[in-house]
Amino acid sequence: MNTADARLAGSSPSLGFDFGTTNSVIARPDAHGDVRPVPFGGDASGSASFRSVLCFWEENGARRSEINAAAGPAAIRHFIENVGDCRFLQSLKSFAASELFQSTRIYGRAYGFSDLLETFTALLFAAAMPPLTDMPNRAVLGRPVRFAGANPNGALALARYRQALLPFGIPDVRFVHEPVAAAFFFARRLDAAANVLVADFGGGTSDFSIMRFEPRDGIIHPRAIAWSGVGVAGDTFDYRIVDHVVAPALGKGSLYREWGTAVAMPQRFYTALARWNELSIMKATRSFAELKTLRTMSDEPEKLEAFVQLIEDDQGYPLYQAVSAAKERLSTQEHTPFRFALGATTLETTITRSDFERWIAGDLARLGEAVDTVLARADMSANQIDRVFLTGGSSFVPAVRALFAQRFGAARIDTGDELVSIAHGLAMIGERDDIDLWCVTGSEDDATR
Repeated sequence: MNTADARLAGSSPSLGFDFGTTNSVIARPDAHGDVRPVPFGGDASGSASFRSVLCFWEENGARRSEINAAAGPAAIRHFIENVGDCRFLQSLKSFAASELFQSTRIYGRAYGFSDLLETFTALLFAAAMPPLTDMPNRAVLGRPVRFAGANPNGALALARYRQALLPFGIPDVRFVHEPVAAAFFFARRLDAAANVLVADFGGGTSDFSIMRFEPRDGIIHPRAIAWSGVGVAGDTFDYRIVDHVVAPALGKGSLYREWGTAVAMPQRFYTALARWNELSIMKATRSFAELKTLRTMSDEPEKLEAFVQLIEDDQGYPLYQAVSAAKERLSTQEHTPFRFALGATTLETTITRSDFERWIAGDLARLGEAVDTVLARADMSANQIDRVFLTGGSSFVPAVRALFAQRFGAARIDTGDELVSIAHGLAMIGERDDIDLWCVTGSEDDATR
């Protein structure tokens, strides 16, 4: 270990908190000092990621009503079982830096962003296996180079983060750019200056950041140079499979008869397939009543019946789980079977990687445009990027990796711990004596192009 790899600081382990738009991850050093992701689930082998969703509902007690809340998988279960009798919130992070978002009323009570994040964090810590009750002396949270929104206020977002963590009694709360945390393993071993492109593929968006790492006097100095993002990521890829494989089995493209005239099934029914929770909400809408009526007028009524059953049985979330699993298998296989029960019938087919790549071709083009944008904002060519670091679930997709290999060359691409690298890097940075060099405050937004 050279002087650039500063010694670990403090006796109490730090906590790295990657609060994501779709999923959140926590990492912290174990008793041996090795940083590991905190598992969620029934045992220590549970998932390292936790869905960033909240569900609120009201229960009437003997004297007054109480507002209850659940997060992650428990929130999804409650929402599915109680559609219309609860308030389901997702993509919380999208509002973190919005000055327009002051609060939302939930069963008569006003919840600001800090209130929502505090509630989510408490439930997140409680869902850990084992539950996180021993708070560290330091928590390091990731923050994007630029928050979502038209005019994001980064300083406001970080102030809201701090406010949300106050009740947990963590004395030292720090913030690190997410791409810096993701590339930390590579950056801390540098012995020469390097420009690093970090591609972070989330559930709803993909973010691209160019970071400059400069070793000076044995210490690495990180600096954000440019950022770009696009609303294409894992959820988009999942929907392409749903749209091409599942939707036709539910009647998309079919006809119904109205006064003897053949009419195409309305597209609006199938746009609801873009988000699993929209299917649950659809059950109580006028559109669902219309769908059931058209079932009797359809040229292929069995397909409309399958669609109705999918909605009535609240199978939207299981459907997307099955689709996501198929997408993951295509990262290592040229084709994969897909099987899902749609009411009384079962959809059985084979999905090929070549078909999948054809379906996402337009999305890949948009990813490429976002990469070109971040290079232009940095006033750099692809040849000036020394390393490329890919993180997030969609970085496993071969076509996504090929996009970067074509632009930068396969030899310059680094990966590793794609799903937990940000949280892992945050926890490691939290243990360093030179932590101040890696942290940001919020005022950096204006300086980043």
